[in-house]
Amino acid sequence: MVLLLVPPWTGDGRRALFAPGLRVTATRFVPRGGWPRRIGALEPVGAVSLTANQRAFGGLSALALHRGQAILLSDGGLAVRLRIAGGTVSTLGTAELTDGPETGWRKASRDTESLVVDPHTGRAWIGYERINMIWRYAADLNHADAASYPPAMRDWGVNSSIESLARLNDGRFLAFREGGLWQDGARAALLFYGDPALYDTPNASLRYLPPPHHSPSDAAVLPDGDILVLNRRVHLPMRFEMTLVRIPARSIRPGALLRGQVVARFGDTLGRENAEGLAVSQERGQTMIWLVTDNDGAFWRRTILAKFRWRG
Repeated sequence: MVLLLVPPWTGDGRRALFAPGLRVTATRFVPRGGWPRRIGALEPVGAVSLTANQRAFGGLSALALHRGQAILLSDGGLAVRLRIAGGTVSTLGTAELTDGPETGWRKASRDTESLVVDPHTGRAWIGYERINMIWRYAADLNHADAASYPPAMRDWGVNSSIESLARLNDGRFLAFREGGLWQDGARAALLFYGDPALYDTPNASLRYLPPPHHSPSDAAVLPDGDILVLNRRVHLPMRFEMTLVRIPARSIRPGALLRGQVVARFGDTLGRENAEGLAVSQERGQTMIWLVTDNDGAFWRRTILAKFRWRG
């Protein structure tokens, strides 16, 4: 009788949450052999390895820069805001995505893999990989005000869906699917003609052809409108090859096969870690490229936040 009345337990424990007082610590990171002068179109500025006083920190899958803050988003729906100035990192606050698909008890229901922040309002669009949805949040990330389950994304799979989301300079949004090989190796992509968190926003399908054996892990927009796509290739055991591709803005149109020029191959310079977050910022008239790595929840792996000057 008890078994009939009590809902079955799936075995999934509650996702990790932050406790009050999270403090992120940064230590200087230098790759083995030192930084090269250039990595393709990038000039290294510096990098730090991030740790925290709570085990819930890590698993970072998206990155955004807004008003001097770095917003780091994990694949468990946890966000941390940092201020980086003069080599010092300060923890400004955290957020847990209370609003979202399902109840948020399971980590799978908060598998947040992509992030776009409006530079004026701070509103955020977040892509949920396992649920194949895009949600829009207030600037503090404490509540959502819109959500969409685009029909064109419903067959994008459980763990191979929206890994990358970028907002073009004209207000359109571009989403990339991580997996799902086409016959020619291309991945599905979706172009939204407005807010992707609204059900009635028109969209069009296109495809993206990554470098051989790679998958897209994030995307960001350069000031001239071109798209940078961060791609990764997995080498066992858990070693990653990261490649940055530039896609011309003029090629982004319905039905297109997007392909671009490789502008950086990172080799060992990120410690063969899994870079999943990409962001672009402007500082004193110069374009900066930021990357953050995902330690996949493993305490022995590093969370690296790296900054480069764009020389493309």
